[in-house]
Amino acid sequence: MQRLKTAGLTLCHDIEGEGNPTDLLLISGIGTQMLWWKDSFVKTLAGRGFRVIRLDNRDTGLSDGFEQSGIPDIQSMMADRAAGRGLTPPYRLEDMADDCADLLSALGVKAAHVAGGSMGGMIAQLLAIRHPNRVLSLTSIMSGTGNPALPGATPQAQAVLLRPRLSPETDREGWLDASVSGALILGSPGYPEDPADLRRASEASLDRAYRPSGFLRHYAAVMAAPDRRPLLNDLRLPVTVIHGAEDPLVRPEGGRDTAAAIPGAQYHEIPGMGHNIPPALEAQIADLIAQTAARA
Repeated sequence: MQRLKTAGLTLCHDIEGEGNPTDLLLISGIGTQMLWWKDSFVKTLAGRGFRVIRLDNRDTGLSDGFEQSGIPDIQSMMADRAAGRGLTPPYRLEDMADDCADLLSALGVKAAHVAGGSMGGMIAQLLAIRHPNRVLSLTSIMSGTGNPALPGATPQAQAVLLRPRLSPETDREGWLDASVSGALILGSPGYPEDPADLRRASEASLDRAYRPSGFLRHYAAVMAAPDRRPLLNDLRLPVTVIHGAEDPLVRPEGGRDTAAAIPGAQYHEIPGMGHNIPPALEAQIADLIAQTAARA
């Protein structure tokens, strides 16, 4: 993993499959590090011929943070949004999309195939909208359009994001227990993962970086994002939308709405899949990304 100074800030990134001919950028979701894309999945993608670039978004992992911007009051923002008042987050998803374009430039990559998961899918959509010459194909996974009319998360899934959080500095085991329980709530009921594996993954992320205020600034950026459907309707590139039929956080309607908004988009709703990419689905999703790239 390397830290690279871009036009705006320093971003941490990792490359798998160096020497492969086809660049693929992976963008992860809210508050998550590049480790959200499991090594096994990244290696599977490299086996499909991709030079896989994954990054820590701003405010996560080992990339630059925005602690100077303060901690947004999410409850007040929710009240403002419900009242129809405008929101002013510390930064916007558009800024995070520009970060991705800056990273590609710093790496000397003229254009890449792009895949994003959850909030990363929103960022990937905006990267294609704002920098169309940099995106060869787009795969939006477990994401949405910002359409306010769509159903929200289940109460259990919403609680995973907003429940009071333990500090791992004072209760490491309790923090890990909560992390595993949250992953099980959001995960794929048709493809359950071993809690011990989830715990090891949580430990690896915790020991690499712990940045809870960055999660809240990400959350504020998602809340403030406008409906992207009018802009998505102007996209002209190969697009695949992948969504879990059992996703409790971004409901399947979000994926269907994304595919309906983008001309020519192909939609794949996977039974039993929740808000994650379980190991059992890695090959299938890698194949869909590869097929999308082949359409370019």
